Amino acid sequence: MTGPLSVGIDIGTSSVKALAVDEDGTVVARARVPHEIRIPEPDRFEHDAGVAWRDGPRAALDALALDAPPAGVSVCAMVPSLAAVDSAGEPLTPGLLYGDARGQGEGGSGNPAETGELVSFLRWAHAEAPDAAGFWPATAMANHALGGEAVLDTTTASVAYPLFDWTRWDPEVAAGVGVDVAQLPRLVPTGWAAGHVGGPDGPVLAPGCIDVLTDQIIAGADTVGDVLILMGTTIIVNTVTPRHDAVDGYWVMPHTEPDCFLAGGPSNAGGLFVNWALRTLGAEAPARPPRADRVPVWSPYPRGERVPLHDPARRGGLLDLDLTHDTASIRRSVFEASGFVTRRMVDAVAAAHGVTPRRIVATGGGTRVDEWVHALADCTGLPVQCTAVPEGAALGSAYLARMAAGLEPGAMMTDARRWARPGRTVDPDPTWGDALEARYQRFLAVAG
Repeated sequence: MTGPLSVGIDIGTSSVKALAVDEDGTVVARARVPHEIRIPEPDRFEHDAGVAWRDGPRAALDALALDAPPAGVSVCAMVPSLAAVDSAGEPLTPGLLYGDARGQGEGGSGNPAETGELVSFLRWAHAEAPDAAGFWPATAMANHALGGEAVLDTTTASVAYPLFDWTRWDPEVAAGVGVDVAQLPRLVPTGWAAGHVGGPDGPVLAPGCIDVLTDQIIAGADTVGDVLILMGTTIIVNTVTPRHDAVDGYWVMPHTEPDCFLAGGPSNAGGLFVNWALRTLGAEAPARPPRADRVPVWSPYPRGERVPLHDPARRGGLLDLDLTHDTASIRRSVFEASGFVTRRMVDAVAAAHGVTPRRIVATGGGTRVDEWVHALADCTGLPVQCTAVPEGAALGSAYLARMAAGLEPGAMMTDARRWARPGRTVDPDPTWGDALEARYQRFLAVAG
């Protein structure tokens, strides 16, 4: 272990992860605190904000059981999210999550900043709790629990456009949904110091960040043609491209690497779909794989789809079943569905931007699932290089904690690439061949 430690915390959809990391990016302690995803209706998607956003980060930090306080702490989270709170910071409403119908915007690419999803969340939360003292995203609630003040980073605030006008909360937009900007978190630039954990003598607290960005800065997917995949509850697929022009149905956003961009976006065919399908179908891991030509095809949207369909009403289906399909066939079909969604994203960017994909860099808890990783390689025809640290968002958060604590003299996010650690690489298996290609074409025909 070298140098002072920093702690990165990631509030994910299904758990809070925390890592304690030294200055070389070596993980010296890790913790995971699971929480429930609540889906009371097909179009609802929420947390118990007190459990997941307030108690979870504190429990994860305590579970690291460090001998001495770290130099800094930073929290990242999925976006968008929002809950109304009372004067003590206790939630008065459920914690609304991305894709919940109460935040449905109007048109656009599905990007929360274009559809106004966070503003719609705010409108609903104010109507539900008109006497609330505040309205906080997940990161702000965690920062209040850790440091005593609801603070939010400007990167996370950017998904609230037009409520955030790139410099401050817009009082007119806030007033339009019945809210005063004083009820919103204090804004602090990403990577700056925002307070202290547990009092003025505690570790420096950074304002936080979006999980996608903290994952990206330490993944090592920094070359045009790299495909960065976050294998979490949501699967997020982004191809590194030199172009910033639009890709129909997808998002294009800046990369931290100069003159590079990320094109792609999130899909609901990630861990939420995979785990639901395997659990519902009772498809236990088989003793041997299925025949390559004996696999059915999914339309993997039991709760709608994000990019490129932007259709929350889309529903799922398992197609082409026959009596030759066994448990192994059905299980493989689940992972192939996620692989087909990934291929469609990669192919769309390749066609629109003229980028030749060269490899997948995969991070997230799904990298521990061999069948999923192999299906991604087989379905895309690309080698999949898994990161050595699956909790990439927490690792990137630990780097932002170092920046806030003044431990990174240059204070540049691009310097975080020195923490990139490659793990195993899985190559495509050519034996799946023509049968898999036929299933992909069937997927495109039936799944949109």
